[in-house]
Amino acid sequence: MPSGPVDDTLLVRVSATGPAAAQGTPRERGPDPRSVRTRAAVVEAATTLFLRHGYLGTSVEDIAALAAVSKRTVYNNFQDKERLFTEIVIGVTATAERFADHLLGALSDAPDVPAALGELARRHLAAITAPQVVRLRRLVVSEASRFPDLAREYHRRAPGRVLAALADAFAALHERGELAAPDPVRAAEHFSFLVLGAALDRAMFDPESEPPAAAELERVADDAVRVFLAAYR
Repeated sequence: MPSGPVDDTLLVRVSATGPAAAQGTPRERGPDPRSVRTRAAVVEAATTLFLRHGYLGTSVEDIAALAAVSKRTVYNNFQDKERLFTEIVIGVTATAERFADHLLGALSDAPDVPAALGELARRHLAAITAPQVVRLRRLVVSEASRFPDLAREYHRRAPGRVLAALADAFAALHERGELAAPDPVRAAEHFSFLVLGAALDRAMFDPESEPPAAAELERVADDAVRVFLAAYR
């Protein structure tokens, strides 16, 4: 099994193998738990190694060894290394989708918009600057020429999905008269880059950088919200 757990922000949805369970037969009510555990072990091992060594620097043999399974087991579950890499990258976007779905309701209906924006900014900044998330972004960017469709899909499902949800929330707040945001897409871009821009750039280009301390996260988030509201309140 992998030597260290994958960060919670990179939990990947692992689909079960085998035919769909048939109703009425206890033996076929769900996937074999052993198969689910095996796939999870392979995904965790592969994620650890891809982030550590990159796509080309990781072999199926390495993944099988870290997951404590055979190479044949890896191939039986994921066909090849490319398919495994693709499933991991797409699976990770579930975290962004959940964040975006929560954002829509929480921000659109917030009774105290400045406070809700501040909380959102702090959570978003902490999530995006987490070391594992930064390493995944670097990995996707570095492999974009090899997997251009995958890179585009990652952007659509992760940063693009959050920006779209933010734009929808700002449109709702504009309708309520809480914000002056006639172009909610542009407002979402402004908010996102005020919150994330400098901190994410530092993290992406300095592999040795430490995540911002809690006090720094709060300062950056609060300053970003203050500037945003000066333009859009």
